[in-house]
Amino acid sequence: MSFDGLFTKAMTNELSHHLVGGRITKIHQPFENELIVTVRAKGKNHKLLLSAHPTYARVQITNEQYENPKEPSMFCMLLRKHLEGYIIENIYQHELDRMIIFDIKGRNEIGDVSYKQLIVEIMGRHSNIILVERSRQLIIDSIKHVSYAVNRHRAILPGQKYVLPPAQNKVNPLAITEEDLLKRVDFNAGKIDDQLVRQFAGISPLLAKEVIFRAKLVNKTSLPLAFFETIKPIKENAIQPSLIRTENKDFFYFFPLKHPNGEIISFSTLSELLDRFYFGKAERDRVKQVAGDIERFIENEKDKNVLKIEKLKATLHEAEHSEQYKLYGELLTAHLYEIKKGMKEITVVNYYDEEGKMVTIPLDPKKSPSENAQSYFTKYQKAKNSIDIVKEQIKKAEEEVNYFDTLLQQIQSASPKDIEEIKEELREQGYLKSKGHKKDRRISNKQTPQLEEYRSSDGTLILVGKNNKQNDYLTMRLAKKEELWLHTKDIPGSHVVIRDSHPSEKTIIEAATIAAYFSKAKNSSSVPVDYTKIKYVRKPNGAKPGYVIYDHQQTVYVTPDQQLITKLRRQ
Repeated sequence: MSFDGLFTKAMTNELSHHLVGGRITKIHQPFENELIVTVRAKGKNHKLLLSAHPTYARVQITNEQYENPKEPSMFCMLLRKHLEGYIIENIYQHELDRMIIFDIKGRNEIGDVSYKQLIVEIMGRHSNIILVERSRQLIIDSIKHVSYAVNRHRAILPGQKYVLPPAQNKVNPLAITEEDLLKRVDFNAGKIDDQLVRQFAGISPLLAKEVIFRAKLVNKTSLPLAFFETIKPIKENAIQPSLIRTENKDFFYFFPLKHPNGEIISFSTLSELLDRFYFGKAERDRVKQVAGDIERFIENEKDKNVLKIEKLKATLHEAEHSEQYKLYGELLTAHLYEIKKGMKEITVVNYYDEEGKMVTIPLDPKKSPSENAQSYFTKYQKAKNSIDIVKEQIKKAEEEVNYFDTLLQQIQSASPKDIEEIKEELREQGYLKSKGHKKDRRISNKQTPQLEEYRSSDGTLILVGKNNKQNDYLTMRLAKKEELWLHTKDIPGSHVVIRDSHPSEKTIIEAATIAAYFSKAKNSSSVPVDYTKIKYVRKPNGAKPGYVIYDHQQTVYVTPDQQLITKLRRQ
């Protein structure tokens, strides 16, 4: 776990530096377990993210954009009542626990001075955000309610006295000597990293593994040296926020870890590091919850069409033998006098073969000779007529598969709002039942899709469609005919438009990287991306949403780069 007690201490120091003395101006709750608190401090607005997400719980200053719901939750409205306009007096950590406490002062509705605490407990699925009246330590409310039936130690409910989580009785590693360290480690018991986690507060398995890695051959001499060297950055406040990227997993910490053996990317603040590490992760989790049913529906529809194609190809294979049926019918007609009713087959000379080879023709013993001949002529005619129909059905089924592939790709990079637009599209296409009145649907259709914006290195605006509604709006309505349009070559992906008729080569490469990132080839390298002017992009009559054809294109090859995407999104 990267967000351990020592990381929490480093983050508390960072938050204190930026936010203490600041005034809370706005509070929003964009998602069930997350709050955005806008704090005006030192002449600047800071967006403080408080998350009690079961997997991605954290506290940080964020630069990410979050869409707020139309109606605030009850907890959000309560926080606005108690905290908006208040001053953050202090931010501190409880011992070395993963808890950050905000001491907040202001005046209530009758003008009296009021003291509150906003307590963020970062404890995995037990994470919580709790508003407490400071003097009496009474809980005003919390983002999650916990009763004694769930937790015998304490209840987190309005009106209950706030009780700290159970004490773990561990030693503070920042206040020990070498002798204290050695007393608490049993070298004969092995698993030294596990012992460090059990004995010392704020140390996670990740940090313990770093200590062991630095100690190399662990003994009474090497372990203390490695231990104090490892925790030195937090003792001396020598923070170097670092993301460590390995083949299988990414890690983050307040200094560069050596044991994961990966690429190290440095950041100026811990908050920037967390924005980068969690980029898309928490939102993907939320989208997974929102889109679970619709994703299964799309996959089922795709599988139906894949199976349909297999059956149609088998039918086509059979139909392509139509000339053989015609041959059998003509040969039987020429040899009617040789056929007796009840025969199962007959071997005759093939007059159409230059060598005059013999051919064996299966017969239906229940039919007369002329009926057998007529049966083959009927099969011939039926097969001949069906070839064009079957080919057309295969084409349509393949278009359906491509369409559902595109939707599945869009879900992978969608926001919760994008999912709603995908559902609306499926209703309009008749795949899902429409809900609501026609009037409501007309209003919904008039809403302008919100496109994702990026800025290239030279400041050129780049727009991205994240679903078919956005793609159609961007390409067919918003973009001007001389502007540049990009899309991955023969790969499902987003439409990307550079709002410039003569962009620089670097801007084209950056826009192509965005197009590759928001495509099915997101995890590939050297992805082909076509680009052309909008005037060369057309939508065929009756085409599916998001489908276009184009010409006069050029192709560049790029490798999706999440770090570049993050940078361009914030410029």
